[in-house]
Order: sequence, then structure tokens, then C-alpha cells
Amino acid sequence: MFYSQRVFCGQLTLEDVGRRVLLAGWVDASRDHGGLIFIHLRDRSGIVQIVFSPEVALSDVCRGAAALRSEYCITVSGEVRKRLEGTENPHIETGNLEVLVTELTVLSESDAPPFAVSEKAMVAGAQSAGAESVAEDLRLQYRYLDIRRPSMRDNLVARHRIFQCVREFLDSRGFLEIETPVLTMSTPEGARDYLVPSRIHPKNFYALPQSPQLFKQLLMIGGMERYFQLARCFRDEDLRPNRQPEFTQLDIEASFIDEEFLYDLIEELTVRMFAVGGIALARPFARMTYAQAMDSTGSDRPDLRFGLRFVDVTDLFSSTNYSIFRQILQRGGCIKGINIKGQSERLSKNVLQNEYAREIVPSFGAKGMTWMRAEGGKLESNIVQFFSTDELEALRRRFDVEDGDVLIMIADPSYRVVTSVLGQLRLHLANRLGIIPAGSFSPVWITEFPLFEDDGEGGVTSSHHPFTAPERTDFDPKNVEELLKLRSRAYDLVMNGEELGGGSIRISDRSLQKKIFAALGLSEEETREKFGFFLRAFDFGPPPHGGLALGMDRTVSMILQTPSIREVIAFPKNRRAVCPLTGAPSAVKNEQLAELGLLNLGGRDVLPGTAEGENRIDHLSWVSRIGIAAEERPQLEKVLSQADELASLAADKAGAEEPMATVAPAANRMRPGTVEGQSALSRDQLLKSAPAVKGNYFKVASILE
Repeated sequence: MFYSQRVFCGQLTLEDVGRRVLLAGWVDASRDHGGLIFIHLRDRSGIVQIVFSPEVALSDVCRGAAALRSEYCITVSGEVRKRLEGTENPHIETGNLEVLVTELTVLSESDAPPFAVSEKAMVAGAQSAGAESVAEDLRLQYRYLDIRRPSMRDNLVARHRIFQCVREFLDSRGFLEIETPVLTMSTPEGARDYLVPSRIHPKNFYALPQSPQLFKQLLMIGGMERYFQLARCFRDEDLRPNRQPEFTQLDIEASFIDEEFLYDLIEELTVRMFAVGGIALARPFARMTYAQAMDSTGSDRPDLRFGLRFVDVTDLFSSTNYSIFRQILQRGGCIKGINIKGQSERLSKNVLQNEYAREIVPSFGAKGMTWMRAEGGKLESNIVQFFSTDELEALRRRFDVEDGDVLIMIADPSYRVVTSVLGQLRLHLANRLGIIPAGSFSPVWITEFPLFEDDGEGGVTSSHHPFTAPERTDFDPKNVEELLKLRSRAYDLVMNGEELGGGSIRISDRSLQKKIFAALGLSEEETREKFGFFLRAFDFGPPPHGGLALGMDRTVSMILQTPSIREVIAFPKNRRAVCPLTGAPSAVKNEQLAELGLLNLGGRDVLPGTAEGENRIDHLSWVSRIGIAAEERPQLEKVLSQADELASLAADKAGAEEPMATVAPAANRMRPGTVEGQSALSRDQLLKSAPAVKGNYFKVASILE
């Protein structure tokens, strides 16, 4: 067989009619028409129908065809011909062709697959199969079968095309693809590190990179000027539906640039990536500061595909008689609302009061909600009588109210509560009312993030990472109030409410970097320990630089509009960060842990039974969990000596391979004067033999968590 002559199934065209071809792939589906056997043959390129006819193929070929089952791996040879009019199949790209087979070879058989792999109907009008009804863990357990499905195959092919688009574009802009280490040093970057123990250096660890942050900055100091990498990154984060413990990000860093350079670069790259998926994005992308995004949408990842922007009405109620609003404003609070245009019929008084005011809004964190509906030129609600005519008229003007509109307002002493609750409510209503345009994409740059966040302990922590440049450098690193007001030169690319990536202009001044570390409460010793090698590089002329990282799994998923990033990853973990295919993470043998020095890491905690191991009677007491009184020790020592003699005799006779046996019958031996089931030892003596104690009892391993 000459595989070099093989033709891909999905690449056959009408120009191949009359040509003899060699095909190879898997049986996707079959139909037996009592003599004529039709089979869908699938390979990576697509599907083509092959036909076995007793008028053309030998009898043994036809018998072999009748025995074929789903997912058998086969090769066939035959002639390409055009299908008869009316028998074409619009479900497949080669639906106007078929191959009349004369030769068949079964390369390997297949068990019945645990779920249907086929997704293409064999005849027009038939329902296509799908994986929607298959449990995701089952799909991941047999991922190699799941990948055979055309939809999964297409996702992975498209992912490859998008990655190639990235490489070609960045290469054309002078960027170099450079790999950075995967085994590196643990540094505080926000999430927990995955640690890798070193056998050669016991009790020391590598860390898997959360990002190549330090190394890409060192590449800039090294004069590479423009770097990129499709980097594998690892974060031991709490589980979230659309995150993976290991993921791929596009890492970019450039020297002698500013924000505008990166905005222009990433916008053009993003437009090209989305074009691979047939999506046209308009440029330039919108821009919002962090403060504007929070004030108008309640999120630093705003979904701008629809309206429902917040309107501040705090000033309209400065002299209100409505006691709830008055008390909130006296405590320095605020009032914001949204106008849901033309939805009065779908948001009845019952829905607004009993669903939203009593259940939904409190679940979002607010104590209450105020609503009004515009009907007949007036605002109506169960509390409208508490507001003056001037206040109601001011509301109509501020919200641009028309009949059929619904106003919802949230009031609270906390600005954060108001924006958070109204932001959640905004998304809930948009989804419930179906006002998000299908197939639309609204990219936006979010800028001027806070440089620091309150750590809840009287200090601050970095909002992004400690290498982000501040908007200004004349700040006091000990003044927490001032630090919390600082803005950064950071930026996020957000689309449809999802953060696709983010970055910043970096700190390139040694003294400023040390000032940031001081603001974070790191001592000089801690700074040297964690970042000494990095700061040392700043002594050798670092250039101004900045960069960005895009989450490629999330970006590809958005381009292909899949329900989960797991649909665009070949071998993902499930929602519990477990790999159903391999069983990872899994336990390892104690021998492996011992080889890595992990059985008693740190050396501060003495393992139970360590001290007792120094004396063999104490050791015997420990392993048998039996307390031994002082007067019993001489007798037991004698017994152990006799055991040593017997052991030596057994060793002498080992060459004769004679079995050792005891002539004494088995019996339960009790100490004189004791009653079976009771102990002559005190509780403290009993607990001394316990491997672990909880309260006044032996601690045993949990059976059910």
C-alpha cells in the first residue's frame, strides 16, 4: 500500500470525477440497502460517501463491507463519480460525489464507542447527531473519540489557524518568538503557584509560571526590544466555570513604546484573529476609564452590546420627604438607576415587586429596590405618592422617560453596593428580556485602573502586579490613603463582558520599583529574597517598556462562539480541575515522596513514632498499639531475644527452602488478672500509642468527606 498516493476525503471535487483514488479514515455511519452498502468515510479533512456494489467489487470485499462498524479504521480504493440527481447530500461538502469501492482493507477494528461520534446525517432531511446530550466528563474521559467529531475537529483546526495568524502578524511587526522557562522561582503574582519539588535539591521547589512576566521584562533589558510567546501558564486558583489550571496566553512585550503603540498593535491583531472566524470588528475600539466603567455599568468588564447605562439621580432627592432616600443621603449614600425602555408589559407590577424587589435584588446584596412604570404620561408605583411632583418630573427628564418604560433605582450608603447590585441587575434584565443583540461584538479598552487595593489589614496590595507603572511617581509609600487613590498605566481589553487580556506600561526605574515594594510592605530582605535577581538587572540600563497578555483559550472560544473554553482545548480539565482521561491529579507512592524529601518537609514536626523507634520495645509498643508496663519489659526482652534466635535459624535453613511453622495452636493470650475487652492502662497511656489524637480519642481517617 502506498500512503503517498492517499487523497483526503474532504478535498474531493467534481474535477476528480472518473479518477481512481486511495482513501483512508474511520467509518462514520453506514446504510445497507440489501446489496448496496453506503458508508460515510471520515478523516481530518471531512467526509465522503463510499459505495460497495456487488456489480463492481468482489464478493469478499462486499462481505467485508457488511461487517464494518462505527469507528473501524479502513482504507479503500475506488473511482470517484458524480451522484445521481436527487441523491445529493447537502450535509457534507462532498455531497455531490461518491466513491465506488473496489478494494477494502480493515486497518483496525473498534469497540462500540461510549457515545455517538458521527454528527452528519447520511440523507437529506435526516436529523444530525450531536454531543449535547453526552455528559461532559464522559466526553473528556474519551477525549480521543470526542476529537474525532467534526465540530471538535473544526474547533482545533480554527485554533491552529488563529495561532498562525498571530505568529505571522507579529513576525511582520518585528516581534521575535522566544521561549521562557517553565521551571522557575515562586514569586507573589496574585494566584497560588503550582510547585514542583526538586530531587537534586531536597526540600526546595521550582514553580510553574503564572506568566512569563519577569522573564519578558528581562528580555527587554537584554535588548530584544520586541518579544512574543504563545506561553503555557499555570495558576492554582479556586475553581470557576470558564477557567483552567493550565492555559495558553499570548505574551507580548516591547521597548521604547507607550500605550498608544500597544492599543494600535493589539486592535489590528484582534481584528485579524476575529476575521479568521468570519467576524468583522470595527476600529478604533471604544475606551473607558475604570471609574467610568464602574460608574455606568458596575463592572470593570462591561458588556457594551446593549444600553441600560446607570443614571445618577442622587442630587434630585437632596430635599426629599421619602424617608428611606433621606436617611441614605444623610449617611453619605447615593442613588442610581436604569431605564428599561419599552418593557412595561413584560415587567408587570407583580414581577417588579414580588420577584425583583423581594427576591432577586436582595440576593445581589441590596436591602431594597425602587421601581416605577411610565403609563399615560405618568410614573406609577406603590410608593409614587411619597415623591413630590417636581421630583417625579425631574426623574422623567433625567431618564428620558416615555410611556412603556420601567425605572429601577438602587439607593444605599455604599457607592460600591449601589454599582455592584445595579451591575448584576443590568445583566440579569438584559438576559431575561433578550435585549442583547445576537452575533454582536463590542470591544473596549478599560484604562486607569487603581494601582493598589485595600488588603483589609491596614495595608495595600497590587491591583495587577507590582511591576505596573503608576500614573505619577511623587507619592508617599507609607500613606495608605494616598496609595489607594493612585491610578496605574494599566489597561484591559474587554469584549462582551469578558476580559480577553490586559497589560501595562512597566516600571523601568530601579528606585521607583523599590518604592512600590516598600508601599506593599516588603522589607529590603524580602525584596532581595523574592526579586533580587530581577532588581539587579535594573542596575544595567533598563529601557522603557510595556506589554500585554491575551488569554488565547478565552479569545478562541469567543471567536468560535463556543459555550465553554473546554471546547477549544484538546485535553482540558473539567470543572473540578480534574482530567477524566488520565485521572490527574492522583496520589503518588510514599517512596516517591521520600525520594523528594516530602514525608516530613520542614523538619519542625517530628513524625509520630520517631522517638519510639530508637528502642525496639518502645517500637514494638508503638506499632502494635499496646502499652507495655515497666515490670513486663524484662520478660518481653527475653521473648525478643528468642525471636532473634529463631530468625537466625530460619536464615540458616533458607537454602533448604524448608517451610517454617509453629506447633503452638493459635489462641487469644491475655495478661493475668485482666478481663477481655478491658484495659489495665490509663487513658493517657492508651493515647500515647495513637498515631494522632483528637480530643480524648484516637483520630482515624475520614471515610466520607
